[in-house]
Amino acid sequence: MTPDILTVQNLTKSYGNTRAVNDLSFSVRRGEIFGFLGPNGAGKTTTLSVIEGIRVADSGTIHLFGLDIRKDTAQIKRRIGVQLQSTSLLADLTALEQVKLFARLYGRAINAQTALSLLEQVGLTEKANTLPAKMSGGQQQRLALALALVNDPEIVFLDEPTAGLDPQARRTLWELIRKLREEGRTILLTTHYMEEAEALSHRVAIIDHGQLLALDTPGALIAQLKGLSALTITASLPVSEIATLPGVQNVSQEGDVLRIQTNDAPVTTAALLTLAQTHGVALTDLHVQQPSLEDVFLNLTGRNIRN
Repeated sequence: MTPDILTVQNLTKSYGNTRAVNDLSFSVRRGEIFGFLGPNGAGKTTTLSVIEGIRVADSGTIHLFGLDIRKDTAQIKRRIGVQLQSTSLLADLTALEQVKLFARLYGRAINAQTALSLLEQVGLTEKANTLPAKMSGGQQQRLALALALVNDPEIVFLDEPTAGLDPQARRTLWELIRKLREEGRTILLTTHYMEEAEALSHRVAIIDHGQLLALDTPGALIAQLKGLSALTITASLPVSEIATLPGVQNVSQEGDVLRIQTNDAPVTTAALLTLAQTHGVALTDLHVQQPSLEDVFLNLTGRNIRN
């Protein structure tokens, strides 16, 4: 059995004059959680939709389970689970009824007990007879995940599964994703949350403007920044002047929060204090951190992932 469950080669997809995916190649190993990390509009959702057979690529090849996505689309779809970025739940059906209906769409006539076991798997047993409108955002996301599992898929595609959720709901969904992997499933998820990619993924592909910038384990990607530290400060200071301070390698700004990569944190910190004094600005929330995936993206692109 091949160690790769999915192979994508030279994938290209455009919408009019906009190239959403640009000559993208990567592979996903069986049994791993593979993270697609990048900002909104980077091409993550388009890539997934082509792999899932929802859209057709302009060029390139995709093999899933050793099958060609163009020739064997129907066979592949029976073996995958998909949670879209936005799932439209049926407003007039309870959670239990929705699971049973989605199972029938896959040709499985499951009884109430089997449907309940799926809801139990995602922690929604007590919401079995509840309509979506009476559920929280996190509970709706878990129901969408249950619907993605009705056909007992070998690989599950999760597109921004925790977007818009509060921290507690996000971590609850993380645990569910880990359990799916422990069951032997392969998970491919997209996210623009650095901590999510770092916490869940065995390997991370960083994508921007439809191109693959880097692919490795989170630890290996961060290790490439050996010798760099990250300073975060809250202050209204000119980015152009910060960029010229000793030790500074990169600067990104989000509102009044500045993230500074430096190869000499003490010297850069002292220079920052002097610069702030010159401008009559107080530095608040000054933190020195070890590099993270945020810094990997900044190092690759020169900007913050959320900008």
